[in-house]
Amino acid sequence: MRKKFKRQEYARYKKLGEKWRRPRGKTSKMRRYEKGKPAMPAIGYRKPRDQRGLHPSGYEDILVSSMRELEELDPEKQAARIASTVGARKKTLMLEKARELGIKVLNP
Repeated sequence: MRKKFKRQEYARYKKLGEKWRRPRGKTSKMRRYEKGKPAMPAIGYRKPRDQRGLHPSGYEDILVSSMRELEELDPEKQAARIASTVGARKKTLMLEKARELGIKVLNP
């Protein structure tokens, strides 16, 4: 699991939220990497190259909108995400086909 970096003083003011923003203050303790302050994002937290861009399940996330596209997937490395434009009837057919082929569907 990757580290969640939180905004400076996120707990002090509700309006700030937890989304990361770089501290830019002249005397900011966090910007100066002082001990006891929250960590800031750095290149060392990056994932290994072979894991970057993958779904948390470990599969490559492929958007699929037709049966033909579903059949072209590699069940070992790729997982299907059925497009939102696909209707309910076609989606049930695609789920059955995916089960036959052993393909993981990320949004059944």
